[in-house]
Amino acid sequence: MLKICRTYLFLLSGFKQCIILQPNAHTSNKSLKTLYLIGSALIYLKGPKFLIYVSGALSMWGDRMWHFAISVFLIELYGHNLLLTGIFGLVVAGSVLLLGALIGDWVDRNPRNKVAHASLFIQNISVTICSIVLMLVFSYKKWIEEIWDGWLTVVCYTVVIVLADVANLASTALTIAIQRDWIVVITGYNRGHLAGMNATMRRIDQVTNILAPLAVGQVMTLASNVVGCGFILGWNLVSLIVEFIFLSRVYRIVPALSVKPPAMEHQSYLKKKRERKRSQGNKRFKPMKYNESTSLHLQEISRIPVCLHRLRGLLSTCWEGWRAYYRQPVFLAGLGLAFLYTTVLGFDCITTGYAYTQGISGSLLSILMGVSAVAGLLGTVLFTKLRKACGLVNTGVISSVLHLVCLMLCLCSVFAPGSPMDLSILNMGNASDVGGMTGGHQKHGYPLRGGSNQPLLPDRSSIHWTNNTVLFENAPAGTEPESYVSIILLFLGVITARVGLWSFDLTVTQLLQETICESERGVVNGVQSSMNYLMDLLHFIMVISVPQPQHFGILVIISILFIFTGHTMYFLYARKVKRKPQTPS
Repeated sequence: MLKICRTYLFLLSGFKQCIILQPNAHTSNKSLKTLYLIGSALIYLKGPKFLIYVSGALSMWGDRMWHFAISVFLIELYGHNLLLTGIFGLVVAGSVLLLGALIGDWVDRNPRNKVAHASLFIQNISVTICSIVLMLVFSYKKWIEEIWDGWLTVVCYTVVIVLADVANLASTALTIAIQRDWIVVITGYNRGHLAGMNATMRRIDQVTNILAPLAVGQVMTLASNVVGCGFILGWNLVSLIVEFIFLSRVYRIVPALSVKPPAMEHQSYLKKKRERKRSQGNKRFKPMKYNESTSLHLQEISRIPVCLHRLRGLLSTCWEGWRAYYRQPVFLAGLGLAFLYTTVLGFDCITTGYAYTQGISGSLLSILMGVSAVAGLLGTVLFTKLRKACGLVNTGVISSVLHLVCLMLCLCSVFAPGSPMDLSILNMGNASDVGGMTGGHQKHGYPLRGGSNQPLLPDRSSIHWTNNTVLFENAPAGTEPESYVSIILLFLGVITARVGLWSFDLTVTQLLQETICESERGVVNGVQSSMNYLMDLLHFIMVISVPQPQHFGILVIISILFIFTGHTMYFLYARKVKRKPQTPS
């Protein structure tokens, strides 16, 4: 693989030298144009943007495959039960929530190439080791269950979840480093070029989000889980080598990446806080008799374990990171984006599980999933067009309005014909129905498999799971509602809202890139990731609180309220910005 990459770069260099040679007098204009186009293409293929796109595509493809596969593997290991999957989701969300600021601070404090290489290495090696452990567990499961009265199985489960969580944390660090910092420097702080790179990276993410789970799912279906683990293992090893070479190449050909702002001129908020505390500590212990106070201070330090000192330092860094996030001019816009994560109006397992209870087949859900991806791609196109025509801040306002208008269709679906919305089941007198017993409280009386009050997520044995979507093997027989108006309005609103959603997401992402000073990019984006995970956890808590299909309308209304609150925060930010003099975009 190293030889292939070096040969690729050598050939591009050779072609570039050949093309820049002066043509002879008999060369036609058409030949000159052809040579110019070929030369431009080769220069682009050798340039930093293309290398970042390829590296990002490989990384995103691997992430999507792994996120899909690990959920399926955990279900298979625990006998088609959701317990391990739920624990894994909680550990991943909780770790990013707690460590997001620390990850970002680590990105800020270290050279860019070391951060990228370390994150890349930790992520891929963690996935590789985890895949090996899974292959061993799948191959010798019965034998492992007999050792230590089954406790070795628990150890294996713990190792798998911990390694997968470490891989996710490393992936978060790599995303912050490359997509929030590197591309800003690569574009030379040019807003137009930055918008183009952001949109392209998001398009790559949308495509891989659809194709990567399907690819690894086919391998696992046609072969076995062991072969699927081997496929992911091989992919990560190859991806590690290629990404390492490409990122190293980008770091060499963009000299600005090796330069971070001098500490005296662009000190971060965290460094200033540390120096302030250090100076306050020196004043506090300034002695009347130097030797006595120094000895007392050393005795106090010696009494406190080193681990507690480090823990206090880590907690202080987290607290200061959240304060740094709060003091950013773009704070309201970032918080508004985080509020958009508290929603069931997306193609995740919750919404598709609800669609299953309403008689929608798996094949139709897969088609709707593809249409949703196309809508997301249109959102990236809309973002680039609006930014050029209206400016970045106004693009966010227009995208917010478009998002909210489309979601009104989802709100209408709650009260439209065919909706199973029934609030009477929440009464104390009907509490016996909440436990999953069959009741007669449906607004329309079509039978649902497993009872009218079955949870939004049916038995795992009858479904295929993708990264964010559930595809069911069999459509529920005889579950046609009286009217499809409600479910049509719901998915029409979800799909069309993706255009405004992704345009708004790209707007806030670029605002964070442009507004945050270079020395604080990592910690602020780390806290932003923590906020996103926190609000995402809230939407799962919502579903746990009201898990029945008859209550899905309540979840829709709460989701729209959260989204409206998030966009209101952005409107307040835009109003504040427009009162200040603007630089040309």
